[in-house]
Amino acid sequence: MDLTNTPAEQLDHILESQKSFFRTEATLDTGFRKRSLKALYNAIETHEQELAEAILNDLRKSYEEVYLTEISIVKAEIREALRNIGRWSKRERRKTPITLFGSKSYIVREPLGTALIVSPWNYPIQLLLNPLVGAIAAGCTAVLKPSPYVPSLSLAVEKMIKSIFPENYIAVVQGNREVNRHLFSMKFDMIFFTGSPALARNVAAAAAENLVPMVLELGGKSPCIIDKTADIRLAALRCAWGKTVNGGQTCIAPDYILIHSAVKAEFIHEFAAAIARLHGEDIKESRHYVRLVNDAAFERVSSYLAGGEIVYGGRTDASERFIEPTLIDNIREDSPLLTTEIFGPLLPLITFDDTSGTFENKVVNYINEREKPLALYYFGDEKSGWKIIGRTSSGGACINDTIMHIANAALPFGGVGNSGMGSYHGVLSFEAFTHRRAVVASPTLFDLPFRYMPYRFFKWIRKLI
Repeated sequence: MDLTNTPAEQLDHILESQKSFFRTEATLDTGFRKRSLKALYNAIETHEQELAEAILNDLRKSYEEVYLTEISIVKAEIREALRNIGRWSKRERRKTPITLFGSKSYIVREPLGTALIVSPWNYPIQLLLNPLVGAIAAGCTAVLKPSPYVPSLSLAVEKMIKSIFPENYIAVVQGNREVNRHLFSMKFDMIFFTGSPALARNVAAAAAENLVPMVLELGGKSPCIIDKTADIRLAALRCAWGKTVNGGQTCIAPDYILIHSAVKAEFIHEFAAAIARLHGEDIKESRHYVRLVNDAAFERVSSYLAGGEIVYGGRTDASERFIEPTLIDNIREDSPLLTTEIFGPLLPLITFDDTSGTFENKVVNYINEREKPLALYYFGDEKSGWKIIGRTSSGGACINDTIMHIANAALPFGGVGNSGMGSYHGVLSFEAFTHRRAVVASPTLFDLPFRYMPYRFFKWIRKLI
């Protein structure tokens, strides 16, 4: 199935119509925002089966996984916004210094305006609609651009959005990178982009021409550290789960394992047992194991299998775009396994021990010599985990778990450095589409003279400030 590119003329018309609608001030009313969020929530419930079937068609993802990793997260985000939008939107009083005696100071939160939200294919509901919740809650209009790599889902979302919102408020546009290039060159008031660091550089360069603010949710090589103090059976289970959710096509999936030599053999054994526990004796027959998104992705990821010694897994089937979860050891220095975000079900093993320096120092140095990752995972003694977190940097982290930091809406989700800028979820989704405006309200009944030329009270004022 191929999507038709939205013509450039139509993109221009949509942006102008949304700017005109925003100027009517309809979205400034919190009641309007709440009604819009309720309409989105109800539409997701009405179209839930259709959305799930579309993702099944595109990615062979089971309904259960679609609900747990996509639909339930968006619905929870909407409920959180509905409960708090009144409080989030309120004018906030701040303290005023003595030098502004008599004045009152406030933060006023105002919507940025018309937002562009561009999402990837791997979680095509969550990563498109979660930012939309923030845009609606903040009072913005929005243009949504889903991925052409999941055409069934992209068309299903377009149908759903059209059933509840007029195009001059929320619109869905379709197409390839040519459409993206035109969108990024347009003068939106904000861009929210989820994708790869390589594409983000193009987004940032184009947006800079119009000084458009951005949130960039990217990726990178997220390390998973297995210390000798870890509960190896549990570590293997949670790594196996984190790496096989969505077939490893998750921006915060463990990308490689830094493992203590004392527990490597046990980990390989327990990882194999965990895969069988999660997916049955033959994972290829599991209805919960997602396939690679397209032939190009299959060819790219399967080519990495030659980069080292396969110690578990390794089966592939090009006709189904199936790649078995695979542990790879003794990796060649020139292998993409060490330099490229894998975005598939392969896990390279990098082994350290305590000779010629501690395990902690070795893994910390390895991580810090590379770009900052979107996530970092540590399995072992919690105290040691906190030490490693304190000595490294990542968008988010888990101690003795993987992925789960994304499930708490009270925590920010976002990257740092090469893995992104800005964050969202919960109140931060609202803040991402909001301008915090400083306002000082000064009295008129009196007027302190010290600020005026010729500064006769300068010596006294200098002591106060």
